[in-house]
Amino acid sequence: MSRKKHKKNRIDNRRIIGGVLIGVWILAFSIAVFYLLSSGKSGGEDAADTESASQGDNVTAKEQGTENPEAEQEEKEDPQSEENRTAAEEGAKTEITQILISQNAAETDKVTLGIDVSKFQGTIDWKAVGDAGIEFAIIRVGYRTQSSGEIREDTNARYNMQEATANGIQIGAYFFSTAVTKEEAVEEALWTANYISQYAVTYPVAYNCEGFENPENRQYELTVSERTDCAAAFLKEIYEQGYTPMFYASKSELEYGTKWETSRLENQFKIWVSQYPDLPYPQTAASSYSGAHAMWQYTNNGSIAGISRPVDVNVAYFGYEDSADARNQVAPETAEADVEALMNFKEVDETVTAKETVNLRDIPSQGTDSTVLKQLNNQETARRTGISDSGWSRLIIDGERYYAVSNYLTADLSYTPPVKEADDGLKTKFQKVSENVTPKIEINLRMLPSVTNPDAVVAATVKAGEVFLRTGINTDYGWSRVEYNGQTLYCVSSYLTTVE
Repeated sequence: MSRKKHKKNRIDNRRIIGGVLIGVWILAFSIAVFYLLSSGKSGGEDAADTESASQGDNVTAKEQGTENPEAEQEEKEDPQSEENRTAAEEGAKTEITQILISQNAAETDKVTLGIDVSKFQGTIDWKAVGDAGIEFAIIRVGYRTQSSGEIREDTNARYNMQEATANGIQIGAYFFSTAVTKEEAVEEALWTANYISQYAVTYPVAYNCEGFENPENRQYELTVSERTDCAAAFLKEIYEQGYTPMFYASKSELEYGTKWETSRLENQFKIWVSQYPDLPYPQTAASSYSGAHAMWQYTNNGSIAGISRPVDVNVAYFGYEDSADARNQVAPETAEADVEALMNFKEVDETVTAKETVNLRDIPSQGTDSTVLKQLNNQETARRTGISDSGWSRLIIDGERYYAVSNYLTADLSYTPPVKEADDGLKTKFQKVSENVTPKIEINLRMLPSVTNPDAVVAATVKAGEVFLRTGINTDYGWSRVEYNGQTLYCVSSYLTTVE
């Protein structure tokens, strides 16, 4: 062979030997790495199982700092790494300030539309409300009075919870508090939890506190911190009773911590903020309150089918897959609506009779929503237990409750109706008189004793000083019958004065 050829062969041999050595080295290294990785993976799985057990079944991958299970596994392969320690610290921090949420119903991130109501919305047609698209209702169940500190129920609460639920509307509740100590706040929470226990309360139970800057309010002397202590005590107890707690306040009260220690509350509880833009939701997409909040009351002047009064309307940034079960499985008694909810009745206790005959109704209304149940005649008696400033009386007869127009009743049991003349076809009956009268200033004389009947046209207008004869008077309705220029006409008695 030539020298050149021998040189080439030596180079080829070296390349072959080198390649073999590299291959052996790679194989050995791969076996070692495989062994190490296998050992590390086994330890990581054990660690993951341990953390899962300590965190509980309700902690999701997202709450633990990652939504990628593979990435989470890689991180746990080095439990001593700085990144892993930081993640663990953040996880602990999240657990400490976790928003308190009941596990009685599966919460979703669906945006839902609802209302909050009290007895001041009157008797609600809950079927119409449901048909209007309302998904939830936060119902006032009670309040503590601002002066005496007495806890009272909202008189329409049971009816509202019953009927809303029956018409497929999920419910929550709120309590209006004037607690001045944490002990009183806990008392309110326990009262609320017991009151709602027989109903399927799915949405949160809220703490509502307003009017504390009024000098007559029993909370007037409380500091911001003391008020916040009361709110937190109520809400924590509500959580302990198995419900999701929520704190309600206006945007102006929540901002900058001037009225509440907002940061303390929002780290533990859902926040329900009220803030009313010129254009309500959805024209205004979100509240201008920049703090954390789960629900927004965007108007207090809403108009909803089935509710005769203005109503608060809310958007919640959460919903529920199903309704929660009642905490107390004993079914509540059927509740009736409080028909007096929109009226202020003064309590009395007296016996009355009808001036003549009066209709007794099931509710204090003469509209189509009321029913005449019976009549009360003069000399028949009833026990009157209440008089409203809107002209109604509450009567009790044989243990049953009725309502009548107060003007048709009298507490003078010796009262007898005026002697009636022959029937002239008029419902208004006149007692005979014969006296000269003149208007005090000026008066309209009508064809009938009415200002609403279209046939009661004005036949003449008479000025003060002109004298004519009054032939009849009705004291029940305040009309006079007069003779004027050969006609029988009628006028309001209070505009006349007698002439000697």
